[in-house]
Amino acid sequence: MATTDWNPILRDEFDEAYWKDLQEFVHDERTKHAVFPPHDEVFTALRLTPYADTKVLVLGQDPYHGPGQAHGLCFSVRRGVAVPPSLQNIYQELHADLGVAVPRHGNLEAWARQGVLLLNAVLTVRAHAAASHRGKGWEIFTDRVIAAVNAKPERVVFILWGGYARKKKPLIDTARHVIIESAHPSPLSAHNGFFGTRPFSRANAALVEAGRSPVDWSLPD
Repeated sequence: MATTDWNPILRDEFDEAYWKDLQEFVHDERTKHAVFPPHDEVFTALRLTPYADTKVLVLGQDPYHGPGQAHGLCFSVRRGVAVPPSLQNIYQELHADLGVAVPRHGNLEAWARQGVLLLNAVLTVRAHAAASHRGKGWEIFTDRVIAAVNAKPERVVFILWGGYARKKKPLIDTARHVIIESAHPSPLSAHNGFFGTRPFSRANAALVEAGRSPVDWSLPD
């Protein structure tokens, strides 16, 4: 993991038995299969969004499993890669909520650089095999990340889309922080409780109410 202010917070994890087993598993997977994202992009979310700056946490499940898609930020893809259906629906809701023009790319780094931690619960995946790295230890690590964000004294907005993300609610102190939850933006569920929930304006309202600066959710071409 690149040196960031997350290191002292998470350093003890690297001495845990689960971490050693997890890294051996991922290494073994990479020797036998294509694994996404590339090794040097697994921790992109923590690299682009310092702990000190984190004011919104969006929780995804596991990385996209198609070639060239995953680059370490949940729901995000590199420029030049087709925008996945879930992200298309996020953009549709963003436009309806804030009038933001629908971007022509799927790269969410501009959000990450403003303090929006785009965290997947599982940080690697085997090519073309969704959920193939679940239950191997990543969830222990990312739960520690969520717990660390929860420990921040200032308000953080947690955006939990879908049943998997919503199971993390017990890790969050709602006396201090704000949870925005809904159905997942995937085409399977977006019309059953995602569209119309206005998560972006609600997140900004919660930040402003706590004296924090809002996020500019627009994504320039």
